[in-house]
Amino acid sequence: MKKIFQLVILLALFFSLPIQSFASINSAVTTHLGKSNAAVTIRDAESGKIVYSQNGDKLMRPASNMKLVSGAAALSILGEDYRFKTNLYIDGIIVNDTLNGNVYIKGSGDPTLKKDDFLEFAKELKRIGIRTINGHVIGDDTAFSGSTLPPGVLKSDETYYFGARTSAITMSQNNDFDASTVIITAKPGKVGAKPSYSIEPNLSGMVISNQARTVSKGSRNTITIKRAYNTNRIIISGNLPQGSSKKEWVTLQDPSKNTMQAIKQTLQGTGLKFVKSSKVELGKVPKKATLLYTNESRTLAAIFPAFMKLSNNSIADILVKAMGKQQLGEGSTNKGATLLKKYSASLNIPVNNWSFADGSGLSNSNRVTSNGLSQLLYKVQNESYFGTFFDSLPVAGNKDRMVGGTLKSRLTNSALQNRIYAKTGYIPNVYTLSGYMKGQSGKQYIFSILLENKSSGNVYIDRTMAALVKNL
Repeated sequence: MKKIFQLVILLALFFSLPIQSFASINSAVTTHLGKSNAAVTIRDAESGKIVYSQNGDKLMRPASNMKLVSGAAALSILGEDYRFKTNLYIDGIIVNDTLNGNVYIKGSGDPTLKKDDFLEFAKELKRIGIRTINGHVIGDDTAFSGSTLPPGVLKSDETYYFGARTSAITMSQNNDFDASTVIITAKPGKVGAKPSYSIEPNLSGMVISNQARTVSKGSRNTITIKRAYNTNRIIISGNLPQGSSKKEWVTLQDPSKNTMQAIKQTLQGTGLKFVKSSKVELGKVPKKATLLYTNESRTLAAIFPAFMKLSNNSIADILVKAMGKQQLGEGSTNKGATLLKKYSASLNIPVNNWSFADGSGLSNSNRVTSNGLSQLLYKVQNESYFGTFFDSLPVAGNKDRMVGGTLKSRLTNSALQNRIYAKTGYIPNVYTLSGYMKGQSGKQYIFSILLENKSSGNVYIDRTMAALVKNL
């Protein structure tokens, strides 16, 4: 009975496209992607009708295609105008120019918080006459709960920006918004000497162990900059040739405390003084504290290009926790994942057997289907936030980094450039690509390709995409 049903489905799809096109597409899919480890769905973008499907209902790992779900849900639940808020409080009394009390920072997960914002905190403290702080600097990160380490981050990957921890108090160093990181740049000195290094925004409570050596120009560059597992210690090692440099994003061991250290250090840099006994601590803002200033992030719509085009994992996981906090009163990954499933179900996607472990797709425990992802891409076209969603997708072959994103160096043939708007995805043994494309005929289609257990999978996906554009 099952085989008869599958045959009926195949025949229905066969007659939904011209015979030659269907045969060419089927041949391209099976030749480049195989039959058992690839799920492929193609829909008519206007009607939503499936015109081709192979293993469309097979549960697969989405990798960063998971961001299609978490991103669309965030736009729907939080809204395009949503802004993260970071509040500055004080308590105690001010005598002359000294605050006899504490300074508090209460965060809500703003991934865009930077040194410029820390300087605003300093400005506000000085505005009310504070020049010395006789108390502590305390961070309130209670908006989020659960582990700061997202599911799926391997021990070996914890040092890298894509495995960054998520916290209600965090910081980024530039407009890529790789939250919970510092940027370290090493430059060569004299041959045989240690390279010099700089750290942005500042040391932030980290400890640097510089074990590297400058070598002559033309020598092999073997320098590495990594955080020792489960510590605040960053190790610079290897050889750095003259005439070269090394820049690395390194994750924070404790984003809340490290960010608070960065804030205190920035305040001191503006001339604000702290008594010797002043410490950086974590704790709740007391009810008696006075709200001095609220820093608001740019809107979610404005953050979205960096999130989707650059496939930013930390923003994805922060959004999941932010949704959980807003809707269910708990800023945890579990509560946020519940909302992702509820949102997907609202689009008439059969998600009962789907699994959501995070918002980024880094976890191997996530499971979706290509039929379901393509259904989501069809349904969001009718939502008010679709413009923001669509414009945030990487554009095939477009060399502008903030347009092409993770597709800027893929599908660069003139016949493919600017025809494909899609979210890429990769974790070990998984390659994915889902989005919108314009066929050679000028007709618009929605597609989802989920591929597992095939080395160099992007090469085969791109070959398949070239055939799809040509034959549709």
